[in-house]
Amino acid sequence: MAKALVIGGEGTLGSAIVAKLKEHGIDTYTAGRSAGDYTVDMTDTASISALFDEVGELDHVVIAAGSTHYDAVPELTPENNLISVNNKLLGQVNTVLLGQHQLNDNGSFTLVSGILKEYPIPRGASSSMVNGAIDAFVQAAALELPRGIRLNSVSPGLLTESAEKYADFFKGFNPVPADRVANYFVRSVLGIDNGRTYYIYE
Repeated sequence: MAKALVIGGEGTLGSAIVAKLKEHGIDTYTAGRSAGDYTVDMTDTASISALFDEVGELDHVVIAAGSTHYDAVPELTPENNLISVNNKLLGQVNTVLLGQHQLNDNGSFTLVSGILKEYPIPRGASSSMVNGAIDAFVQAAALELPRGIRLNSVSPGLLTESAEKYADFFKGFNPVPADRVANYFVRSVLGIDNGRTYYIYE
């Protein structure tokens, strides 16, 4: 049985992904900063390495985590921008760089970016930046990963489950159910695509 690890698997999107993977017979575990089967701080490379050592043999890594900082550009400082870079961007990139040596042959990584790459909102420049960088990394790095390991990303729109909370920021956006977005993570894990970004905006 294939074994998968979902980082952020206790969150709204992550829990939907976990449920879908289990439906397809994947032995699935979760990791997060404060909840899950394992603990990991994605901003700390030592923590990421320790996670892979603890989990052991692994076929698939899915990431549904990573925070970004929201501020209008005139008020955005280099320090606050680094919150987005160190967490959502480098957290995922470093997971791939370190995890590639741990994954079984023909395994996969699936990262998460987001709609702000294509459709900016006020105060969202830092998030737009890292989302674009994640997808660019996926496109390029997928060409060089060893042993048949694949790499894709999922770029979801505003989740239906979060729409009310973020309504003031995403005016005019069409929410997407987490269950529908989760299907694209499953496609990445169980399919043959490599270096692809799945866009689910409506």
